[in-house]
Amino acid sequence: VHRNSAIRFFHKLRCAIASKQQNRAAQFCGAIEIDESYFGGVRKGKRGRGAAGKVIVFGPLKRGGKVYTLPVENVRRDTLLPVIQRKVRPDSVAYTDGYTAYNALDVSEFTHFRINHSREFVDKHNHINGIENFWNQVKRHLRKYNGIPKQNFELFLKKCEWRFNEGSPKQLLEDLKIILKEQY
Repeated sequence: VHRNSAIRFFHKLRCAIASKQQNRAAQFCGAIEIDESYFGGVRKGKRGRGAAGKVIVFGPLKRGGKVYTLPVENVRRDTLLPVIQRKVRPDSVAYTDGYTAYNALDVSEFTHFRINHSREFVDKHNHINGIENFWNQVKRHLRKYNGIPKQNFELFLKKCEWRFNEGSPKQLLEDLKIILKEQY
């Protein structure tokens, strides 16, 4: 198989997986962890956060369940709150870090708990370790590609979301068969 044929096949496969993930309309309920992460290479000599030029990804995760990811332009309240309201049911319990954009959850229909990472990472049930674990898995998986073009980043991200949500390799294979039957 020629290299370009393999690249084209895997690109189409990632497109099909991303389409499946986007069409999943279910809202999350119960205990939900909400966080954002920055994706992009480390730049030498950068001071501070070094977030310039990086892709911001936002997402809720249902504890013990599924995750939803979305690249966003910024992490302001007016960007994040509509996504939260669309993907998380109002009677849910939201766990976040101390980022100020999440203050809007205090006056919304959600029960909101905040963890201050400068003091502690876990306080009984108050933590966001599940979504932090997901970000770590995604970054570890994407590192092996040695860079991904920004126009294809969301496809790779949705593939990681799909792998996390579907669980076991056996279940992934069954789901992949269904996706391929729908496409071809």
